Formats: sequence, C-alpha cells, structure tokens
Amino acid sequence: MTELLSPLPLRGLTLPNRFVVSPMCQYSARGGVVGDYHLVHLGRFALGGFGTVIVEATAVTAEGRITYGCPGLWDDGQIAGMARITALLRAQGAVAGIQLAHAGRKASSIPPWLMGTDEREADAEHWEPVAPSALPHAEDAPMPRAMSEDDIEAEVAAWAAATKRAVEAGFQLIEIHAAHGYLLNQFLSPLSNRREDAYGGSAENRMRFPLKVVEAVRAAMPDDMPLFLRLSAVDGLEGGRTIEDSVAFSRAVGERGVDVIDVSAGGFTGSRFEIGPGMYLPWAAQIRKETGLPAMAVGLMGEAELAAEAVTQGRADLIGLGRAALDDPNWPLHAARRLGAETRALWPKQAGYAIERWPGRTAIG
Repeated sequence: MTELLSPLPLRGLTLPNRFVVSPMCQYSARGGVVGDYHLVHLGRFALGGFGTVIVEATAVTAEGRITYGCPGLWDDGQIAGMARITALLRAQGAVAGIQLAHAGRKASSIPPWLMGTDEREADAEHWEPVAPSALPHAEDAPMPRAMSEDDIEAEVAAWAAATKRAVEAGFQLIEIHAAHGYLLNQFLSPLSNRREDAYGGSAENRMRFPLKVVEAVRAAMPDDMPLFLRLSAVDGLEGGRTIEDSVAFSRAVGERGVDVIDVSAGGFTGSRFEIGPGMYLPWAAQIRKETGLPAMAVGLMGEAELAAEAVTQGRADLIGLGRAALDDPNWPLHAARRLGAETRALWPKQAGYAIERWPGRTAIG
C-alpha cells in the first residue's frame, strides 16, 4: 500500500498517488461542450482519493467524435466548460488530465444505451467517418472515406490546436488515444490500414501518421507537462498488431516525448481476450521492462491486493480504473483501509475527521 500512496514525479508535475481514473465515455455532451453532469461525475473521483482524473475521449475535430454526445476541443467555445472541471479537480488536490482522440471509422455512432432500440434523440447527428482506408469497422457500420495526404496534414494540425486549448483550459497532463480501434490505432494496424502510400504497408509507414501526431502534440505542450499515450498492446486478431509491434512503437513515441504508456488492448470487431483480473497487466509489464517507460495498468485492476502488487513488484507505475471507479468513487479510500493504511489524508478535510472518528468505520470498504 505504501507504493500505491507514494507520489510519482513526471517532468514538472508530481502525481500525488498511483490511483488514476481512466477516461470513460459518457456520451452526454452537447455540441462537444461539457456541462454540469461532467463536473459532478468527475469531481466525485477527486473527493474519493484518486490522485489523477483523466477526462473522457475528447475529439480534436467534430468528425472525430465517437457519437454526437462526445465532448470536443476543436473550438474555443468548448474551453470554458473544461476549465470548470480542471478548476474543481485541482482545488481538491487531484491532477487534471484529458484524453485527446479521433474515432476514425468508428465515428458517427450512437450512445450505447440506444443501440438495438428505436429511440431517437432530438439532437442526433450522423456524418461520414474518415479512416486510413475505405473499410468499415463492422458489417453494419457506415463506409468511411479514405483520408488523403492533405486530410492527414489537417488532422495533425487539429491535434496541435486541441492540445493548445487543453492547456488553456488548465489541464496538467494530456493523453493521446492510440488504442481501441480508433483512428491512430487504425493507422497502426494492418487490419484497417491497406494504404499503398507513405502511410501504409510497412510498420514504419503505418507508424508515420501517429508519430506525427505525437510530435505535434508534444510541441504544443509546455516542456514540463507530462504526455501519456494509450495503446492497444495487441489487436487480438490474427494478422493484427502484436506485443512486439507495440514495444517498438512505444520506444518510438518515448523518443518523441511521451512519458507514460497507458496499456490496454483490442478495439477491433471480433477481438477476443481471456477476461480476468489484471488481464492486460502482463503487456504493461513487458512494455515497461523493454522500453524503460513508466506504464499504467488497466483492465480489471479493481482488486486492492492486485493493484498494490503490480506497483510494488515493478510491473506498473500507475493503476487506471474505469468501471470500478464508477461503482465506487471512493475506491482508493476503501483500498487503503483494506490494506491497512491510514486513510484520513485521502479524504477531503471536510469528511476525513468525521469518518475516522466514526465508531462504525470498520464496516466500510
């Protein structure tokens, strides 16, 4: 538990502990603008002891949204809502992070709770997705338009512009989304990238656009601001990317200023994995060992003992939680108590003294 509660310095920032709220899509923005729901949704994790809270996949262009309900930073009018969130998180002692993203061919979807229904929302939008190649991500998905080289250059510029807006909004770290079958993952994978120009074919060519994005984002950030990258370690399908591919790509982004690899997997239709606690941890450990870069472990990491062992044994540096955090926004507090650590310092001052004095506190967690 001592390691889980220890700070982690990254460039000019120190994360207060190793607990991170992974970015989780809420599909509840309007016109790319976040509102009160997002403020309360994210603020509860800062109050619950998470040292770092990363805002959900935020589109760098309007066409890059997964759904019409996803937030964005393609316009200056979207900064103010994000600034409210960063102010709250930072005031409660948490580090405010944001994941910048482009959904590529998986864009123009509908919120998952509407799938399989006839329900339609008044502000529903649909548009033509873009992708490295004109290949849909599923049989019933829309056909994307293959990006031209001019499109690629425009997208690189959009990532840089969104980064500058994120900095203006007060975020302290940025994560690039290169996982889960979205645009950067689509360029990396031979399953979705069938291009015959400088951006397709060899592994070097398939990395070209994602590496340009990394360089552009890094250049638009302050030098003392950490940069994360979420990566699907493997595609989980025959002929897809392997862990060896991900190690090579991680080395390349590390040379270009990425500070932490957030290791996930999959994202392509038909991907299959053995489901269980710490399911992606071995890949995080391998990337960490072979690149020397800090790694964040995700994927059913919600057992306190597993999280503590992962950090103590040097298999991961940070623990990212998604559904476990939704289920229990006070997860770090309850994990600390379960592992025998002092928790008062993790609680907000308005609550910690009362909880620690409560005779029934041993029943919590």
